[in-house]
Amino acid sequence: MSGDVTTSVPRSVQVAAAWSWRLLAILLGLAALVLLLAVSKLIWVPVVLALLLTVLLQPLVALLVSRARMSRGLASAVTVVALLAAVSTLVAVTGRAIVRGFADLWVQAQEGIAELLVYLTSGPLGLDRAQLDDLVGQLTDQLSSSSGTLVSGALSVTVTIGHVLAGALVTLFCLLFFLKDGAQIWAWLIGLLPRQARSRSYEASRRGVVTLGAFTRTQILVALIDAVGIGLGALILGIPLAVPLAVLVFLASFIPFVGAIATGAIAVLVALVDQGVGTALIMLGIVLLVQQVESHVLQPLLLGQAVSLHPVAVILSVAAGSLAAGIVGALFAVPLVATLNTVVLYLHGRDKFPDLGTDAGGPDRWLGRLEVPPSGEPAPAAAPPAGRPGSAGPSES
Repeated sequence: MSGDVTTSVPRSVQVAAAWSWRLLAILLGLAALVLLLAVSKLIWVPVVLALLLTVLLQPLVALLVSRARMSRGLASAVTVVALLAAVSTLVAVTGRAIVRGFADLWVQAQEGIAELLVYLTSGPLGLDRAQLDDLVGQLTDQLSSSSGTLVSGALSVTVTIGHVLAGALVTLFCLLFFLKDGAQIWAWLIGLLPRQARSRSYEASRRGVVTLGAFTRTQILVALIDAVGIGLGALILGIPLAVPLAVLVFLASFIPFVGAIATGAIAVLVALVDQGVGTALIMLGIVLLVQQVESHVLQPLLLGQAVSLHPVAVILSVAAGSLAAGIVGALFAVPLVATLNTVVLYLHGRDKFPDLGTDAGGPDRWLGRLEVPPSGEPAPAAAPPAGRPGSAGPSES
């Protein structure tokens, strides 16, 4: 009887039903993942931040090990202390001025919006002032209603100073041990996998480290070039608050597309308030020129094939990251997706790095060389990271 019922259902309906419940299961899984990330930010945000810092600081640790003849543990500790000293000095020297500058930038931006409305209504366009006022009011209300989300995202995981400090301590703790024992930690994680999957998983992780390092270093360089270009343009035009504006551009450039558009608009509005429409148009041209150079020259030239994400994938990644963890999620979404893209492509036989040799891009200095033993032997262990003098085994530090 059941066979008759099944055969009476058209093939197209059966296929549609099969696809429907599978897609529904995938969507439910993604929704559960986003919810889990949203409620566990205090745990994963410091770990991910420590991972990104590890990729950036690993060359310095390797340099101290090879040139200064330090042990890996001492080199890692010196690197973390140097990072803390650099950040503390930067905050002490420029922190208060930048905070005051951000407040002045917001005031200037508001005045710029008011002047722009006057120009749109009384200028050649002759738009209706009532409709524009209503549109600005809606945007203001929406921004005010979501300000709590923005602030909580900017504070990463917290609404209290205690949580911020806890997140910072977890980040520093993880960073120190990622730098010191990254190979041993990863060997242990690989050893948890089925024996037949260890070799491919390890090779995929090496390629993921190359992608993550390339993306992080390039994004910092691109953000710096954006900040210098727009800041110099504002300085040459005599626009006030050029330094806070450059800092804002640098920070916002880590959020692809969205950050560049927002900071560019603020720069144009400040120019409009201070020197009028002509200077604002020149500033708009500078912003567009810098962003075009970034998107069409710097990104393809510096990243190459290491990170090749379609713009649609970037936008969706930023949207999903902001939904899961606010501004911090938007910051971390693209490097995470880029790394996963590289790993998945390798596992499916479409390797972006077919000629990846030993120590390419530095993954072996951090992950070590993992040897997968044949069946029946103990779990794999990582060889000492390259460049470490006098290493006899993974237990040394």
